[in-house]
This record gives sequence, structure tokens and C-alpha cells, in this order.
Amino acid sequence: MQRIPLAERMRPTTLDEVIGQTHLLGDGEILRQIVRSKEPVSLILWGPPGTGKTTLARIIAKEVDAEFIELSAVTSGKKDVERVVEHARQNWNLQLRTILFVDEIHRFNKAQQDAFLPHVESGLITLIGATTENPSFEVINPLLSRSRVLVLEPLTKDEVISILKRALKDEKKTKLVTPAALDYLAELSGGDARVALGNLELALSMNEPKVTPDVVKVAAQKRVPGYDKKGDMHYNVISAFIKSMRGSNADATLYYLARMIDAGEDPKFIARRMVIFASEDIGLAGNGALGLALNAFQAVERVGMPESSYILFHVAAALAKSEKSRQTTDAMHKAQTLAKQYPDAAVPLHLRNAPTKLMKDLGYNKDYKWQADFKPSDGFLPDELKDETIL
Repeated sequence: MQRIPLAERMRPTTLDEVIGQTHLLGDGEILRQIVRSKEPVSLILWGPPGTGKTTLARIIAKEVDAEFIELSAVTSGKKDVERVVEHARQNWNLQLRTILFVDEIHRFNKAQQDAFLPHVESGLITLIGATTENPSFEVINPLLSRSRVLVLEPLTKDEVISILKRALKDEKKTKLVTPAALDYLAELSGGDARVALGNLELALSMNEPKVTPDVVKVAAQKRVPGYDKKGDMHYNVISAFIKSMRGSNADATLYYLARMIDAGEDPKFIARRMVIFASEDIGLAGNGALGLALNAFQAVERVGMPESSYILFHVAAALAKSEKSRQTTDAMHKAQTLAKQYPDAAVPLHLRNAPTKLMKDLGYNKDYKWQADFKPSDGFLPDELKDETIL
């Protein structure tokens, strides 16, 4: 007989059993209100893996006396949705509610997501979608407007330890695991309860007299970073990297850089962002920064990984420690705004090219002199912009 994994055996069945997400589960918070009123609403649960999205959906269905139907957007298609809708109609006739839970809803395309709309709108089904990706980009607006988006946070280290202790108590194995091992398991989990329980189960299966950090290390091997190069974490970490350089915090800059490299980020992507940063955030305060960043990009292309790490860390540290200036960036934005406001402003006659005699007679290029720093009496900007200062 196949044994149910520990993470599944420890899945909470009531809201009171859930550890974490107090901003959603506290007294008076939305999930408590839904359960107390027994009036389910369509929800999009957005959060990292192992934070309780599926668990909360199942508990809601149970507490409001609704039939719970679960689909995975990875393995399901439009026909599966149509079958659920037909089943929901039968439930409707029997005065039963239907909650449809769609795991990884962001993997459904627009047409598949559109298929839910009329049935969510009519109340035939209550939709609960789970996603690890930002729903603003991955879920269609009509579906978002008919749902409440709830953000689930990664579990804290203490919360993960509480979950592990509960599991050990249920399994009657509390004395087998040292406090240091629990701490290490929580550290490795990255706020993912499923990872923590999975690693605990592996460590227990090694049949050592005591589960210590060394046993956990052997059992868990290396944790895969919670980083998807096309996912939300990708944008969060690169944003933190750029903002740390902007804030001249070299320590944070190098930490986020190390996370990206460790997760297998394209080194050319990182180098490109540093090239942009050199002009956008350092600009006139350090004109050599752009050349340094460009050299880094070319070196990364030619050298390849892992040796390119030296180049990336060297240049990221230099950019973080450089003086910063947004002068050229602000000037660019002002110039772009003026260009949009005055797209047809006439170029002053004395600045126009005069390849023909007629043009010269009309005043084109009049009194202009070919010499450095020549300043014509009528200036360089069109009349409408004579009083503007851009840089």
C-alpha cells in the first residue's frame, strides 16, 4: 500500500489549524468572514509555493458546504472546464454550491480563462484560482474584476518550525530531531511548508538514531532556489539588485547578484541591466561608468560562465560605490516631454541647412559660424522653448 506523503498527511482541515497568513485568517479578516457568513466569493490566491493556497481553498469549500472540484491548469483543457460547468449545473438544480479550484491558473491562456467568465458572473461556480505569478500580468482583467486577489506571504522561520513540531508530535517522533536540525530544516525551506515537511520526511527515513543538521544536509542535498527566470521572483530580485546599486549599498548589491547567478540567471541579462544603470543612475557623476559596464558586457560574452562571475561582481561593486546622478535621466525625460508638447515647433532659421541660393536668401543658416562654442544671438531652441532649461 502506497504511503501518503507527510506534507499531505499534515494538511490542515480547518482555519484554526492553519499556521501563518494571519493577515487573512485573523479575527475579522476576509477568510474568516467568508467562512462565518458561509457566502463564498471568487478568489485569486497569489503567493509562493507551500504557503497554503490549495489548503485554504479546500477548507473554504468544506466550511461553506460546497462541492470542491480541483483542476490543474498544467494538465487540464477547455473540455475539462466544460465538464465541471455541466456538473455545476446539476449541483445548481440540487441547490448545492460548486467551488472550482484551478491550480496554477496563470497557465491557462486567455480563451481558457474567458470560459469561466459567464459562469462566475451568474454564480453557477465560485472560482478560486491559485498562482505563483503576478495576477496583474497573468490573469485576464475581466476575471480579476470579478474576484478578490489575496496575497499569501512566505511562512516565517518560526512558523515553519511550528509546522515541523506539529508533524513530529503527530508522528510521535519529537525526540528524534534536534532543535538545531529543526532550525536548519526551516532555514532550507525558504518559507515553503511542503519543502520543509518533505525534507523532514527524508531525514527521518534515513533511520539515524538522531536527526541532526548533518543528517538533514545529506537528506535534503541542495535546495533549489525559489527563482524562476520568467517568474515574479526574477523581477523582484533584479529590482532589488538595481535599487541596492542605486542606494550605494554594495553588500546588498552583491547578495542579490549572487542569488541571480546561483539560480542560473543569464549573465548577459545582468550585464545589460548594469549598462543601463551606468547611464540612468550614474550618468554625469562618473562618465567612465558606462565604458566599464560596456566592457563588462563584452567580457561576459567572450569569457562565459563561471569565470564571468569575477567580472560581474567587480563591476557591480564598482557601480554600487560610484557617485550617483540622475541629471541626464531627468533631462532626458524633460526633453521627451517637451518634444511631445511641441512636436512641430519650427527650427530657427539660422540653424537650418542652406544648400541652395533661395534658402540662403530666405535667411537659412544666416550669420551662423562654424566654430566651437559659437552662440547665435537668437539661441538654439525654437521660439516657444527659448526660456526652457533642460540640463
